Amino acid sequence: MTITSNSNRIAPGVCLAGAIAILAWFLGRLAPLIGGPVFGIVLGMIIAFWKRPSNFEKGITFTSKTILKASIILLGFEMNLFNIFEVGGQSLYIMVFTLSAAFITAGIVGHYLKLAGNTSILIGVGTAICGGSAIAATAPVISATDKDVAYSISTIFLFNIAAVFVFPFAGHLLGMSDIGFGMWAGTAINDTSSVVAAGYSYSHEAGNFATIVKLTRTLMIVPITLALAIFTARKNGSNNSFSFLKIFPWFVLGFLAASVISTTGFIAPSIGKMLAQIGKFFIIMAMTAIGLNTHLNDLISNGINPILLGLSCWIAVALISLIAQYNLMLW
Repeated sequence: MTITSNSNRIAPGVCLAGAIAILAWFLGRLAPLIGGPVFGIVLGMIIAFWKRPSNFEKGITFTSKTILKASIILLGFEMNLFNIFEVGGQSLYIMVFTLSAAFITAGIVGHYLKLAGNTSILIGVGTAICGGSAIAATAPVISATDKDVAYSISTIFLFNIAAVFVFPFAGHLLGMSDIGFGMWAGTAINDTSSVVAAGYSYSHEAGNFATIVKLTRTLMIVPITLALAIFTARKNGSNNSFSFLKIFPWFVLGFLAASVISTTGFIAPSIGKMLAQIGKFFIIMAMTAIGLNTHLNDLISNGINPILLGLSCWIAVALISLIAQYNLMLW
């Protein structure tokens, strides 16, 4: 009886987000460099001007919180840890520097620009790891608002598009090898779709290598979200009341378990791919719900500061990746 009652309360909002997400998904297929999540959040913000009945609210909140966590778990079914291990320690060595560069830059520049702490963290995580997916995984851990997520996704999107054009041009200008460019694209471009587009526009070998490096980078979601969960819990409460089990982001453990299931072949690759695709659609639904809770006027009122922060993080990560590769003689 209770389950039925809860379902009735969340159904209108979930259905609204789902219907908009279907349109966003189709638009994302037509324009993959923009992607379904960006279309979802934009369409959601446009429809947010409609003064909707209150019975939609619970379902929209459920979609932006619970379905978002489920989407991260399902993305793990696309991971193959054996392919990732083949990349070796070189990409992990570079990622230590790029992750550090993103977070240090986000902290310093975000403070200077007087941006909210959560916005700076999300832009830093999105730049350091994997764009929208990393933002989606981190947002519930640090209790980010829908507005924080909207700022961050919009900012990361701009530099995803720019990277597709800037990186191949710069790579040829620098005379980078296919492996060198693949490593650079995989460690310094935000979103997977942009990594693939830039990598394969450089060469087929660069595209293959960049994709594997990018998947390795995606796994950094696990330690980063755990670290942020501990940091946030300690910042918001006293050390005496700290409970690791209480703040542990269990959906990240689900992501890791899904990755192991995919790697061991416990399920057929076709099923794993289908589950990951469902996860990607759930992300579009969640971003749509976030858009529905975000008013465009609020987004505009924050001005250019998130973009300046995103630009600073983007440049820092790109340069540090190049310097680290130069030391490894990958060029």
